Amino acid sequence: MKQIFYFIALLLVFGCKSEKKEAKPTQQNTKSSSIDYAKGFTLKKTADDVTIIELTSPWPNAEASFTYALVPKEKVGTINLNKTNFDAIIPVPINTVVLTSTTHIPALEALNELDKLTGFPDTEYISSKEARKRIKNGQIIELGNNETINTEMVISLQPDLVVGFGINAQNRAYENIERSNIPVVYNGDWTEETPLGKAEWIKFFAPFFNKEKEAAQIFSDIEKNYLSAKQIAKSAPHRPTVLSGAMYKDVWYLPGGNSWAAQFINDANADYLWKETTETGSLSLSWERVLQKAKNAEYWISPSQFVSYEDMATSSEHYKQFDAFQNKKLYTFSSTVGETGGLLYYELAPQRPDLVLKDLIHILHPGLLPEYEPIFFKPLQ
Repeated sequence: MKQIFYFIALLLVFGCKSEKKEAKPTQQNTKSSSIDYAKGFTLKKTADDVTIIELTSPWPNAEASFTYALVPKEKVGTINLNKTNFDAIIPVPINTVVLTSTTHIPALEALNELDKLTGFPDTEYISSKEARKRIKNGQIIELGNNETINTEMVISLQPDLVVGFGINAQNRAYENIERSNIPVVYNGDWTEETPLGKAEWIKFFAPFFNKEKEAAQIFSDIEKNYLSAKQIAKSAPHRPTVLSGAMYKDVWYLPGGNSWAAQFINDANADYLWKETTETGSLSLSWERVLQKAKNAEYWISPSQFVSYEDMATSSEHYKQFDAFQNKKLYTFSSTVGETGGLLYYELAPQRPDLVLKDLIHILHPGLLPEYEPIFFKPLQ
């Protein structure tokens, strides 16, 4: 599933990884790389130039970590690594890779390594214009869907690496791929709870291509832009109230107070009405409780997949009772789609939180960024 953020918001039960022995590199002298916001992985470089990646949060509530060793190709065979200490040992730089989530694509594109992508499940969800050209040219092969990825096609491609994601440790497809001597590494960018934490995962991809310096500079620019926009938002004379989410069947799902989405609203200097809650994922409430608290909210951000007021009213008459609906103050990212209908927000927003924040500042504080053209969030039709 490529619409990973909507999937996470509705996910109620997470599997847990069984305990395994913690990896211990044979090299004694290691130097940690700077990871300032991301909590889900660490990077260390040994004296032999082996990069050790420890993935501490492959999915929520994982009980143990994964550890990967990235060995320079020219040193393969000369460095003695205990294979039992690692979940995968990968010669780098890699020349070909299979990805499994659209959130992985912007990192490769920013690093100028998109040409290494040879296969992807559910290519229709990809919005990147450059990636779509490569799909049309047959340079990125369709591999079925992520839940039942076509392992035979993956094996026939013989990629240097498969980057996967999961909600628990049970994935037979990945196990079959690994048995064919194709390394699989998990990526847990979606478990991060802060905007800059998600964006920093470009540093996870960089060592596979020997692009650590480039990734550090890319992230530094994003960080600088984000913090600058946050500072601009602080100058707003008014802090508007904000509602988010919508109903699925009879349950209203909206961001928890410690979630990624809630932090965007807070950093845009707005008053998210559920900011006091402690959940890092979604809240599940009745529409009555939401109406009681947010009837007079000035803005309504991210009303699920809706793109028009008519669609919302048809779905539920309850929506009409909110001031933001009556005053036409709803904004959605669901109308910003790629060539084949994939939502750009799900793909690019984790990599470019600075753009998301500027979108929200432009909406919530008209006049602060008068020349800015929103990328993701647009008014409901």
